[in-house]
Amino acid sequence: MQKYHILWADDEIDLLKPHIIFLNNKGYEVTTVTNGIDALELSNKTTFDIIFLDENMPGLSGLETLVKIKEVKPFVPVVMITKNEEEHIMEEAIGSKIADYLIKPINPNQILMSIKKLLQNKVLVNDKTTSSYRQQFAEISMTLSDKLDYKEWIDIYKKLVHWEIEIDAVGDGSLKEILLSQKSEGNQQFFKTVKTNYEKWINDSSEDKPVFSHTVFRKKIIPSIKQEKTFVLLIDNLRFDQWKVLQPLIAESYKTVSEELYYSILPTTTMYARNAFFAGMMPSEIEKKHPGFYNGDEEDLGKNNMEEELLRDQLKKNGLDIKFSYQKVTNLNQGKALCDGIKNILDNQLNVVVYNFVDMLSHARSDMEVLKELAPDESAYRSITASWFKHSPLQELIQLLSHKKIKLIITTDHGTIRVNKPHKIIGDKTTNSNMRYKVGKNLGFDASNYLMEIKKPESIFLPKTNISDAYVFAGDELFFVYPNNYQKFVQMFKDTFQHGGVSLEEVLIPYIVLEPNR
Repeated sequence: MQKYHILWADDEIDLLKPHIIFLNNKGYEVTTVTNGIDALELSNKTTFDIIFLDENMPGLSGLETLVKIKEVKPFVPVVMITKNEEEHIMEEAIGSKIADYLIKPINPNQILMSIKKLLQNKVLVNDKTTSSYRQQFAEISMTLSDKLDYKEWIDIYKKLVHWEIEIDAVGDGSLKEILLSQKSEGNQQFFKTVKTNYEKWINDSSEDKPVFSHTVFRKKIIPSIKQEKTFVLLIDNLRFDQWKVLQPLIAESYKTVSEELYYSILPTTTMYARNAFFAGMMPSEIEKKHPGFYNGDEEDLGKNNMEEELLRDQLKKNGLDIKFSYQKVTNLNQGKALCDGIKNILDNQLNVVVYNFVDMLSHARSDMEVLKELAPDESAYRSITASWFKHSPLQELIQLLSHKKIKLIITTDHGTIRVNKPHKIIGDKTTNSNMRYKVGKNLGFDASNYLMEIKKPESIFLPKTNISDAYVFAGDELFFVYPNNYQKFVQMFKDTFQHGGVSLEEVLIPYIVLEPNR
């Protein structure tokens, strides 16, 4: 065990000798002083791992000593020990960044627990996380070897994300590699499940099937609207793991009532999945109602310009003649304007905001070398998401809504996956540019266990421009690359985040119901 050095200041230190002997026997080195001035002088000269201060010392009080120590040694944990249980003393100590607060009389084990919590917390958490994951590793592996249904895949993915966040926190590289390998295996098995069942799920009239993009609004959101005013925040391209790092930040304003995952339709892109979300219809049904809707490439931003109209039609179709608003935020100024004008829409029964930051981040990652450096992997990607949120108008918006006691639903249209396995494909000039799925005529590609070809798009309610159009979706960590300038594009897009295909991260997406903290 590392040798820790403790400074203990108490004007009755002689009475605490049994405690000091106890700590010595546990391997801790303890230096004692009887007043705040000596404690301050010693702490400036010597490096201590933790400092214990009696609150009621003659001369310089414990609180005064604490403030002066923090000016010079802001990162050294200081524990206040006192007989005084007055609330204002506790509040003042907490406000002065006290690490712990113990009420006399204290026993040696209380002191030991405080030391372990403050100095050995990370080691103890690391050890526990490692042993717990190794235990669950075998359990998850056995589950992955079974034939899982759509509900079981949601449970497995939640477990994998839980361990991803936990292992991130402890920083164990070898454990992270094991988990990434297990998640990769999970994605391969999930792809097979979707490839086998997707057409059946989409065409099944029974209720025993996943909630999809085109049914989530009717099944989940409309019942909420009928009961109370509801604010829907759709953060484009938000993965479940990104939600998990935003959750503790949002918890300051809202508590999570339910945390579900639903299935994005294929392709897992904005022009298909998000339009289906707002229309309550599959893409070919939207195309039938709005001829030419899906002509051209998905990079045409106009493909999502009818969302408000699609939403209005869906509400009307479900018998809801209500006052609602729809807004889209694609930059900082629009986010600020939304916050400034929030009071103008709070009387609506339904408000919907599409927030595009995360989607822009994933696209920008392949365009900007500096962003590649900042987000080399999933861990960094999550970190950037959290950092952005802390300084964004979105956090302010959520705080404003919580003050008005508005029910909040946070969801998305699809996720994204980091790709690193290039797969050659041949298409003509009308073939789309997405790297996780292709649609076109006469597509040429080598067979793979992790490609899903749909020769009859109408079988899964997808539109086609030409009579011979087919779709092909990538699974695993594959991404499509044309033969021309092959190496250049492989180097450009390898280890970037892409969407449109079939993976746990792209398909299983968050649907979160929150209520304001009372």
